[in-house]
Amino acid sequence: MNDREAIELLEAMVRISSLSGQEANLAAFLVETMNRLGFTQAFVDEAGNAVGVQGSGFRVQGSGENTQFSTLSPQQVKEPQSAVLNPQSLVLLGHMDTVPGDIPVRIEDGKLFGRGAVDAKGPLAAFIVAAARLAKRPDLQGNVVVVGCVEEEAPSSKGAHFAATAYRGDFCVVGEPSGWNAVTLGYKGFIRAVLRCEQETHHTAHPIPTASERACRVWARIEAAAKRFNAEQSRVFDQLLPTLVSINSGGDGCLEWAEIRINLRLPPEMPPPQAEVWLREYAEDFQLSLIGGLPAWSGARTSPLHRAFARGIRAQGGEARYLLKTGTADLNIVAPAWGCPALAYGPGDAALDHTPNEHIVLEEYVQGIQVLEEAIGFLLRSPA
Repeated sequence: MNDREAIELLEAMVRISSLSGQEANLAAFLVETMNRLGFTQAFVDEAGNAVGVQGSGFRVQGSGENTQFSTLSPQQVKEPQSAVLNPQSLVLLGHMDTVPGDIPVRIEDGKLFGRGAVDAKGPLAAFIVAAARLAKRPDLQGNVVVVGCVEEEAPSSKGAHFAATAYRGDFCVVGEPSGWNAVTLGYKGFIRAVLRCEQETHHTAHPIPTASERACRVWARIEAAAKRFNAEQSRVFDQLLPTLVSINSGGDGCLEWAEIRINLRLPPEMPPPQAEVWLREYAEDFQLSLIGGLPAWSGARTSPLHRAFARGIRAQGGEARYLLKTGTADLNIVAPAWGCPALAYGPGDAALDHTPNEHIVLEEYVQGIQVLEEAIGFLLRSPA
């Protein structure tokens, strides 16, 4: 698959709308594509993920409700690999879904515009192309498994939660934009919460706070508390980052209400249960409902996987940069579940995620594929 065909694949993927929960058309397209490219197996799993396998050691029989997965046994997990650079399987796990936003798909000045071009169809397309190219190399040993997950942009993270129990790799790379010359070591955790208050309606001439005023005051308390917490933290990764997502209010003339939706980005020292306790402390008498959460996760940069990516980036004329990000990704789910070396990597500028100007520089996309080829080729090479 040459560079022109790789770009055509990404453009085709971006043109297929795949909002969270509506990824079936893209999944079918990717399975058809991976079959055409000669993947050993390609199928849609029970969660709706698109899965492609290159190699014979990662056995999957059936599809849908009848799928059976053959993964590492506990003995295989505990035993040292005969050659660390020859794992049984490397899982490249991206996601197919996007947030809403109609961005006309077009190529201008060497850039591909469209929703999902960066987050995260670019990295997923790079995974598929790299795996297809690597299959033609006679010196590779092991398996490359590409998983395009559903609902990464939704609180459910349905695809990654399923993959965490259905598959297992010796190494894992999650597809998120890091830039072609950088890898992401970890992501913050999060909780999403709804705070709601209700009260009898009063005339505004009376000195009684309205429900909306109370909601604004609670948000101010949360902001101030986070600033106090962060004053003792030198790294942004260790800080507590609250975001007011929305505020709504209403009433029927007798009863009024106000509701605020909040995201809290969590540092490693504050897992979701502790964050809930912290939030309740400043929520006064508001009703609090949680609608999702994950703890932070980060890994060391000293594994064979990380060294392989540093080598791949150097081969393209760069020097690897290592990032800790304030967002949350499927890495937070699969890395602790599998207990294997893991990182996130992908071409594209993460600052363009979810924006109306989302685009990927095609030269960087091609460089990202080449980094993946070099890194995976080194990781899975046959012993000399």
